[in-house]
Amino acid sequence: MTAPLRGIKVLDLSRLLPGPFLTMVLADMGADVVKVEDPRVGDYLRAIPPAKGGISGRFLAVNRGKRSLALDLKAPAGRDAFLKLVAKADVVVESFRPGVMDKLGVGYAQLRAVNPRIVLCSISGYGQTGPYVERAGHDLNYIALAGVLAMTGPAGAAPQMPGVQIADLAGGALWGATAILGALVGRDRTGEGAHLDISMTEGALALLAAELGNLDCGARPTRGTETLNGGVACYGVYRTSDDRYLAVGALEPKFWIALNQALGRPANVGELVGDQAKVRAALAEIFATKTADEWNALLAKHDCCVEIVHELAELPLHPLHSARGVFFEIDGGDGVGRVLQVRTPVGVPANPTAPPRLGQHTREVLAEYGFSDAEITGIVRA
Repeated sequence: MTAPLRGIKVLDLSRLLPGPFLTMVLADMGADVVKVEDPRVGDYLRAIPPAKGGISGRFLAVNRGKRSLALDLKAPAGRDAFLKLVAKADVVVESFRPGVMDKLGVGYAQLRAVNPRIVLCSISGYGQTGPYVERAGHDLNYIALAGVLAMTGPAGAAPQMPGVQIADLAGGALWGATAILGALVGRDRTGEGAHLDISMTEGALALLAAELGNLDCGARPTRGTETLNGGVACYGVYRTSDDRYLAVGALEPKFWIALNQALGRPANVGELVGDQAKVRAALAEIFATKTADEWNALLAKHDCCVEIVHELAELPLHPLHSARGVFFEIDGGDGVGRVLQVRTPVGVPANPTAPPRLGQHTREVLAEYGFSDAEITGIVRA
């Protein structure tokens, strides 16, 4: 796609991971994203180690293509300035606890009063309504309440913590981006904006739709017992002789037959529903006889759904990712240098700019939004 959101103006009040990742996706699609940050500390993610050139690696990873405006929403001048910005904006993204926007005087009612077409996306842990509106939480809490954590790990053992933030990124950021795009399309039809209530808990829970469907069939899905989370030997992870791992996904009979032929085992389709512990032990013994690279070379000749489990440091050099341009670099600015970036499936941004310094674009943004030099000076000094 070639900048389908060009001309869309986004004001991003969010911090840390879900909101900033969401707005980076919008920026990659051409939206003009302005991070509206507290002048004193800005986005908390800026300070979380490890850092490069004094800026958090995580911050550098999810804030390309944006500009930073330092504005104190707790001060009357800052609040009034923000509402003036909203009058010319299309989208506002926030991730405060429910009710904070209203306390600041910039809740949806106030935003809509100055711009009926505004789309406000509120990302929270448990939603804008209900008994948990005041409850604190993080990704691990959200996926626990959503049932996702209960599905992760071996049967009969404790749930295992996922290696990525499922509720933050999939539950909050991606559902938020989807809802924003839908609201913008709806606005073109009705002329009205919307307030989007994105619960990270509900976003994570929605990922269980297929497994929850089994409840109506009398099943009780849980970790380590289902087809796709460890219950069958043909779909699992196996150690190799060099202490690496293979991800085996030979679910369908044709792939199971191809795998067993490659391994020199009898291609018994009945094993797909037989004693899974016995089959798993047999596969484990075989995979432990060769290195990961040896298995990769052998199994690549067969269509049997097996891949090496790659560590993060290996990813930029992988031939698939290289061929598809998944990784690219941008200039991180003075003291930072080149910064590795990962494109999202929406594509590489045309001219990705460096993640902004706190308040770097304050005067520039205010001028673009119609503030006079005197007004800008007053806001900057406040």
